[in-house]
Amino acid sequence: MKAQTLHVVGFGFRREATLASLAQALDQLAEQYGAIYQYGAGAIDKLAAARSMLPLVEELGRLRNIEVITVADAELPTVTTLTHSAQSLQARGTGSVAEAVALIAAGPGATLLGPRIISADRQATAALALSEVPEGITE
Repeated sequence: MKAQTLHVVGFGFRREATLASLAQALDQLAEQYGAIYQYGAGAIDKLAAARSMLPLVEELGRLRNIEVITVADAELPTVTTLTHSAQSLQARGTGSVAEAVALIAAGPGATLLGPRIISADRQATAALALSEVPEGITE
């Protein structure tokens, strides 16, 4: 059975973040990893957020026509992340909410393409995780 690569973008953000903060972080992430990761071209398959942070990411998903995966907040501390924000550790028990969410949502064996990126207004972060999914399986 042939495998396909699943690309999941996880988000973390402050209460003050706006939809524009998340959209800019997503665009910056797509730009950083090149045209093959542009949303809308099928390369970013899903967006993901912790349950407590879901509404804003769902809104972005609706606007960009990308499915959103929910991750349980309690799972965040179970993931080892590439970056380690003291604020994130204190608030959520993980070094990077975006990285943890992306890895959990992408599933077992997922890897990060790189460390999270930070939006220009410093209110949101986004990270891209990849996982191999056997053909015919959607999640």
